[in-house]
Amino acid sequence: MINLLYTIILSQSLTILLLLFKTPLRKFVILGLDRLKRGRGPVVVKTIAATVLVVFVSTVYGIVDVVNREVEPGMINPTDQVLLARNMLDASLMGFILFMGLMIDRLHHYIRELRLLRKAMEAAKKQSRSFEDVKNANPDEFKAMGEEITILKSKIKNLESECAAKTDEAKTAEAKVEAMKKQSEGLLLQYDELMQDNKNLRSQLQSIDQDLSHSELKKSI
Repeated sequence: MINLLYTIILSQSLTILLLLFKTPLRKFVILGLDRLKRGRGPVVVKTIAATVLVVFVSTVYGIVDVVNREVEPGMINPTDQVLLARNMLDASLMGFILFMGLMIDRLHHYIRELRLLRKAMEAAKKQSRSFEDVKNANPDEFKAMGEEITILKSKIKNLESECAAKTDEAKTAEAKVEAMKKQSEGLLLQYDELMQDNKNLRSQLQSIDQDLSHSELKKSI
């Protein structure tokens, strides 16, 4: 158990040293940690860390139990002393392993973030340099492009104003059409009323004609 803990601490210390100093092996260590954090790797690491933490807590509990079994205040029998020393060593090593594992995780995270920031900064620098090179190499062309952009902006503003005017005209025409539609509906109603009145007048005239014809027949008789 002690040999295994020492081996883990030694490997963790070597990993931290490789991460701290820029060496050819640093790239391989980072790639290995990247692969370890993919797929089932995080689950396995968390399971191992949880197991070590449980054993660490159990060892600390054993230390407390041995201390509470004192024969006299400040006196511990030789067997308990050996057990206490062994438990304290195990607890110290396991706590150190957990701490070193956390350090490796944070170092790897910060190194990745630093690499991403450096790549972003390099891309921004290259872009700014290319822009400055184009600006310095062709000042007349750059000036012409700026004037062209200004002209295009003015054209866009004119088109926007024309579009707004056309939109207003379309809304006005739509309102006129709606008013004419309502007016035509009113005229149709008036036309229907006139047709009904005409029909009534015709029926009245027919009835008057019939009455006149009947009265003339009676006079002739």
